Amino acid sequence: MAQRLKILLLIPHLAGGGAEQVIALLARSLQREKYELHLGLVTQASAKVDGYPPWVKIHALGARRVRKAALPLLRLIRRLQPDVVLSGIAHLNFLVLLLRPFFPRKTCLLVRQNGTASSALAFEGLPKFTRLAYRLLYHRADRVICQTSAMAADLAGVTAISFGRLAVLANPVDLDGIRQVVVESSNSTNAGHWKGPGPHLLAVGRLERVKGFDLLLQALALVRNRLPDADLTIAGTGCEETSLKALAVRLGLEQSVRFAGFVNRPAEFFSSATLFVLSSRHEGLPNALLEAAAGGLPLVTVPASQGLVELLRNQPGIWLAPEISAQALAKSLLIALEALRPGERFAHPFVEQFGLKDSIRAYEEIFDTAASERHS
Repeated sequence: MAQRLKILLLIPHLAGGGAEQVIALLARSLQREKYELHLGLVTQASAKVDGYPPWVKIHALGARRVRKAALPLLRLIRRLQPDVVLSGIAHLNFLVLLLRPFFPRKTCLLVRQNGTASSALAFEGLPKFTRLAYRLLYHRADRVICQTSAMAADLAGVTAISFGRLAVLANPVDLDGIRQVVVESSNSTNAGHWKGPGPHLLAVGRLERVKGFDLLLQALALVRNRLPDADLTIAGTGCEETSLKALAVRLGLEQSVRFAGFVNRPAEFFSSATLFVLSSRHEGLPNALLEAAAGGLPLVTVPASQGLVELLRNQPGIWLAPEISAQALAKSLLIALEALRPGERFAHPFVEQFGLKDSIRAYEEIFDTAASERHS
């Protein structure tokens, strides 16, 4: 029997967004017969977590911040001597790429790009050296994994990295698990997450400026001019929570908007939601939207990235705003709400490509190929 490859998956912590979910799904789904699996939690202090099979070894480094984790992370990698390290989120990518010269020679490094690089540089107020860091550090990766071809082309332009070192892989999404949660929640006596006749809008994401929830609140105020019973639930936490709540009060929405905080299983909200809305100023391909599609929800979204537009354009049950603005989003919401029948759902066949069977197999092929090249 061939020796198993040792895989180290890295994320800051577990209670996070789509990038953390991707790494968590990989840890649960990669074949134990082929891989010795390790999950590194850089800023989490406790390795006692639920929901993972016993063969996944969890390492909690307990760093106060990602940038403070260099020494414990390097010690972990040199102790484990992994065949493959996969870093799952941008700010952690920079750290592991910086440390790459100190890794064991056999260790292959993959990084996952979870957003459009040029948009992040333009809109997120990142330090001026970030563009230089992209160009200097990303060449140290054996592979850079992108979610869409558009994202890969954008990253190649920012970093001048060769296309041969870029891989386009679908986000793993537990389609069956999401659909089961929807069925269970629809049959539950506690299925109602909203009061009043609605329509009921649902949004999921970090409470940060990039997610555009300020635009969504402004759009809701416009929608309520025509549909005064419309309400909104936002599931997520983040640094903008206080300012978003204050904006809701200024717009007279304090009774119409609920900030639900971190929700472990957003699919529990799907059965009683009218539609899912994505308001992000820029995105790669958000798992929250893919999960809502798996649950059959109608989708209203702004054109947050070229890859997102290419995936969703002309799909039934999807309303794509022409631009990223509160006015355009409100107009698309009204068009969707006027067209939808009560409780209407859509198959969204485009989401099937993100199912675990195919998406996990694609990741395994990248692990095997990159490790083979490093060992040869």
